Amino acid sequence: MKLHKEGASIIIAVLGVLALVNLFLLQLRTPGFILYPIAVASFIFLLCIISFFRIPKRTYVYDSQAIIAPADGKIVVIEEVVEEEFLKSPCRQISIFMSPSNVHVNRYPCSGEILESVHHDGAKYPAFNPKSSTLNERTSILMKTEFGKEILFRQIAGAMARRIVNYAKKGTQAKQNEEFGFIKFGSRVDLFIPLDMEVCVKLCDRVRGGQTVIAKI
Repeated sequence: MKLHKEGASIIIAVLGVLALVNLFLLQLRTPGFILYPIAVASFIFLLCIISFFRIPKRTYVYDSQAIIAPADGKIVVIEEVVEEEFLKSPCRQISIFMSPSNVHVNRYPCSGEILESVHHDGAKYPAFNPKSSTLNERTSILMKTEFGKEILFRQIAGAMARRIVNYAKKGTQAKQNEEFGFIKFGSRVDLFIPLDMEVCVKLCDRVRGGQTVIAKI
């Protein structure tokens, strides 16, 4: 297992603060029944922070006729909507909720050309709230896929997420399962796909980024 580059400064900062707190308590000759639980809690907290930035070793699925899950998490929305910002037409929205325990790396769901990559400031509604898709801080990435369809995918910050990292650049070519971003401390990714694609998941399914087939031609 590797750690993501986005976590380096945070892990170092947390490690430093926890070390200082525990050394300070040690210098005060804090009784063991207080010091030991704090030391254990500090270690567990550090492990939790490290787990946010893990990149597990896995075998990725490549399919030029399919959309692969861009993130780990739970399917919380499958519905027909009208996407007003870029597609401006009826499409199917599929949303993946990422809990703090999920892997937070985001991967391109298919290969194609990036037509738009836009960041929006916004609110901090919980990521499972339907309002989060249009009102929260988010990035919107519009892609012309190699199978000729336009799709849109969004990174959405939730109540806990402190920062969205987006590597997608307008005018560049994206490859399926390559990293396009990272959401720190949990959130949600929305997919907007053509109505004529066959959906291969259902509500409450658990999906894995780079492995689970979301939809196909």
